Amino acid sequence: MKILILNGPNLNLQGRRDTQIYGSESFESCLQRLRERYREWTIDYLQSNLEGELIDALHASQGSYAGVVLNAGGYTHTSVALRDAVSAITTPVVEVHISN
Repeated sequence: MKILILNGPNLNLQGRRDTQIYGSESFESCLQRLRERYREWTIDYLQSNLEGELIDALHASQGSYAGVVLNAGGYTHTSVALRDAVSAITTPVVEVHISN
């Protein structure tokens, strides 16, 4: 099974930004634990501060991934374009948010 994890703006700062809210663990550390725990899965990852790159990744997920885990960061509440991209594809998308 192949899963794509997409993280939006500022999530490259995970572990360093607002640690009292989001914790001090980097996303790279979390990703490593996920890959070790689910060795039978291929877990691909993309973080982008650019809305269009996230949209392109969603479009490209069709036929390549069993599902997408999306944390759109600040775009969660503001991006009609990301919402439309999720609606336009057949790949299942689960939206998540992080906090400690």
